[in-house]
Amino acid sequence: MLENLSKYQIILASNSPRRKELLQRLGIPFKIRTLFGIDEHYPSSLRGEDIVNYISRIKAQAYRSSMGENELLITADTIVSLDGEVMGKPHNAEEAKAMLRTLSGKMHQVITGVTITTFERTESFAVTSHVRFAELDESEIDYYVENFLPFDKAGAYGIQDWIGLVAVEELRGSYFNVVGLPVQRLYQCLKRF
Repeated sequence: MLENLSKYQIILASNSPRRKELLQRLGIPFKIRTLFGIDEHYPSSLRGEDIVNYISRIKAQAYRSSMGENELLITADTIVSLDGEVMGKPHNAEEAKAMLRTLSGKMHQVITGVTITTFERTESFAVTSHVRFAELDESEIDYYVENFLPFDKAGAYGIQDWIGLVAVEELRGSYFNVVGLPVQRLYQCLKRF
């Protein structure tokens, strides 16, 4: 599959074990490359998909000078949005619990932006999934934060964790997007590359 990519060395520019696993499951050979200290701030005028596209392109630009001519770079960024307010990754347990309290009983959006970059071309896209949480009580929130360490996850949760089993009442859109990489859309984009 994806013989059109045989001339490229695929690089996943991410520390996320979930993105790594999802890309592996597509059966695409790739390497991981990470840079630290990329400024992920975005203009306050941006909303939703514009935010993640902006950040995934900023990440791609940070790697551009170190890319080889035969490399294809994949960068991504995910946010959780509730009523237009963006939730990033929590910095500590209290912030994680506050995020989960806010999401409890509500529909929110998980938005991932992906940028694919080669020397000749750059393409970006974003995917939005809608997730409704059941009402969570304090003991459930405490249990999740204490046992599943959600500090590297936007919105303080991973749908593939315990909380996804007990809290997700409804999902519209891509499950894998909520995990952190919209692999179906990525695959279709790579087929055209």
